Amino acid sequence: MLSVHSCPLDVLGGRDTGGMNVYVRELSRKLGERGIKVDIFTRSKDPSVPKVVYMDEKVRVVHIKAGIEEPYHKNLIWNYLPEFLEGIFSFAREEEITYNLIHSHYWLSGWIAGKLGQEWGIPTVHMSHTLGFLKNQAARSDDEKETPLRLENEIKVLRAADRIVAATPLEKNQINREFDIPLDRIEVIPCGVDSNLFKPWKSEEAKLHLGLNGQRFILFVGRIDPIKGIDNLIRAMNILKKDDGNNGNGLRLLIIGGTLPDKTHAEESEFRNLMKLTSELNLEDQVEFLGTKRQDLLPYYYSGAEVCVLPSRYESFGIVALEAMACGTPVIASEVGGLSYLMGDEDAGFLVPVGDTEILAERIGWIVANPFIKEKFGRDAVKRAERFEWSLIVNKVISLYSQLAS
Repeated sequence: MLSVHSCPLDVLGGRDTGGMNVYVRELSRKLGERGIKVDIFTRSKDPSVPKVVYMDEKVRVVHIKAGIEEPYHKNLIWNYLPEFLEGIFSFAREEEITYNLIHSHYWLSGWIAGKLGQEWGIPTVHMSHTLGFLKNQAARSDDEKETPLRLENEIKVLRAADRIVAATPLEKNQINREFDIPLDRIEVIPCGVDSNLFKPWKSEEAKLHLGLNGQRFILFVGRIDPIKGIDNLIRAMNILKKDDGNNGNGLRLLIIGGTLPDKTHAEESEFRNLMKLTSELNLEDQVEFLGTKRQDLLPYYYSGAEVCVLPSRYESFGIVALEAMACGTPVIASEVGGLSYLMGDEDAGFLVPVGDTEILAERIGWIVANPFIKEKFGRDAVKRAERFEWSLIVNKVISLYSQLAS
């Protein structure tokens, strides 16, 4: 398993940690439970962390040096991929391991997979998680666009893989049309959710656990990134405040994700932009940035929320929406990419046009004002999330692996 730029052991919600980390970690664990040994190779960001960390009996995270061993922007990793590749070769030789199959995640890992697959003569599976050309379509400025280096190499990575995993039928068609890759080389396997962790709690019980007794809040969970559309959610909160007579209902927005602002990184620049917007709209009392939270706390936040909102400009799948649904929480999401597929016929909440803050505010207000509708959406959300339980998803992945390995 290759996840070069993002370690599955990292705390979620940081600059390069999110749904992909959850996917790699949980899929690897489920494969381990089925008796399949998995080594997850990722870049070492801290020399004090052991090179090999056992996640489970059969699943290891292997930290490989690639450039300086500290956090740096993922766009710089390209320069150190040859060092990363040689580190994997050395590790395999030292351990005397013969691998049966390679599964890579994101285009940087895909480049490594192509070289390993060629050298070892074994099949490769690739999952993009996001596609550069789609991110560029959603970008608001040139600064938010992906690099030409990514666009050029992403095509090569996808064309070289023996099989591509697409999270949705839409993504399968997008890959087919944009990169001219035959449909029979693209397998649709959605992301999964752990129903043992993400399950409904009574709202007041969840709030009590979090120390939020009696508070009413809507929830955003995810990276602090322009593409997540958090600015539009804050603007929607301003509309709700005005419509409700200076927020007489005490509704708040809790934003989970991100780290404390700093001058060096794009994510932290976006953090500052959002806090500035909050201040300009006089929403400091209604909008709270909580930073990253442990994953075991997220079910309580989801369950306690009136609604979970994903105002994304682009979302390949939307694991956060799936987690919220599994907790019985209504979801309001932009009508983009994987969110449309995940929400299905909208029984779990509402899909809204990208960037339309008026409709977003209207839908939030409607759910908040109608507890019976909220309960119905919540029940339907749990039922829909059951289709994505990890035990079902891992069966499809193992079936794909078996076809290729044989």
